[in-house]
Amino acid sequence: MSQTTVTPDLAPAAATAPAANITRTVFPVLGAVSLCHMLNDMMQSLLPAIYPILKGGFNLNFAQVGLLTLVFQITASLLQPMIGRFTDRRPMPYSLPFGMGFTFTGLLTLGFAPSYPVLLLGAALLGIGSSIFHPESSRIARLASGGRHGLAQSIFQVGGNFGQSLGPLLAAFIILPRGQQSISYFGVLALVAMGILTLLSHWYTQNGNTKPVARKAAARHSSLSAPQVKAAMAVLIALMFSKFFYLSSFINYYVFYLIQHFHLTTQDAQVDLFIFMAASAAGTVLGGPIGDKIGRKPVIWASIAGVIPFTMVLPYVGLNATILLSVIIGLVLSSAFSAIVVYAQELMPGQVGMVSGLFFGLAFGLGGIGAAALGELADLTSITFVYRICAFLPFIGLLTALLPNLSKAD
Repeated sequence: MSQTTVTPDLAPAAATAPAANITRTVFPVLGAVSLCHMLNDMMQSLLPAIYPILKGGFNLNFAQVGLLTLVFQITASLLQPMIGRFTDRRPMPYSLPFGMGFTFTGLLTLGFAPSYPVLLLGAALLGIGSSIFHPESSRIARLASGGRHGLAQSIFQVGGNFGQSLGPLLAAFIILPRGQQSISYFGVLALVAMGILTLLSHWYTQNGNTKPVARKAAARHSSLSAPQVKAAMAVLIALMFSKFFYLSSFINYYVFYLIQHFHLTTQDAQVDLFIFMAASAAGTVLGGPIGDKIGRKPVIWASIAGVIPFTMVLPYVGLNATILLSVIIGLVLSSAFSAIVVYAQELMPGQVGMVSGLFFGLAFGLGGIGAAALGELADLTSITFVYRICAFLPFIGLLTALLPNLSKAD
């Protein structure tokens, strides 16, 4: 009886078979891919974090700020599902360090951009890097899960959320004092990530199936019809719209809201944005493991619909209450993403890369559309009005009632 042994480190395993039956969670691999996710999303989060610098330095209005986010996130959202679909059939693990090279180039472009069109180019390069990174790295996380898919997705995703939360702090204490060009310093971290991703690519080639697949297997959940799967996917996409449009109001405009509404300094507002994003990272950690135990659907219910009372109150309270509510909203709302991704992977188990690319792509694309739309709305009305309108978005979470039960826990 022959069985491939999964090594607990990142060095290539001694196996010769192209695929391995991994029956236990490989935490060193999950930790490494989460670390790379942290570095990747941290570098990408520097773009919205330096919007106050770019807005003043290039005399941008809110619509132009929103367009920067739109270019970055639409680039990622359009490419991610296509890359995921392609790598489902022809896995390309070494695309990971290659994709990080686009992020490295994007940082340099943003750091030395002399004009607004070059800023747009730098944002696009960051988007391309993200589109290559997420589908294949999510596949590695699932491969290393040992069947604990929610836990693995949470560990993977918390790296990204924590990285996003670091962006405002880095902007406040490194980039703001030193200016736009200092964003290029973080290219060193992209080079570090490329090295780690190369090791992960070696591990994947030894422990995963990297042979081309002629056709998709297990295209949908065994207990559901094709129309049921399509309907469930439509509901999940609606939930993603609700979640990421609302999060876009925080990621892109929370700093401006705090500055205008409470007259905070830019540095203090960046720290408060970090607090919100750190709470979001903590929520991501909770969502996956809880979903493994009680089912994905209850987590989605509690996360998106459960945040409604807090979003409704937020625009009408003082500074301290605003910060407290932002922590609760970030914690509760972000617990849904891991559950949504794993639920979708269970709906379409033979298309992990495409599903991962689709939902990470939606996260970027909807966030980008939200940034542009909310920026236009803020120019026409006010930042405060934007938060009053966005407070109603979580009501879309009530559509969770239409999702089919995939397990007894649901």
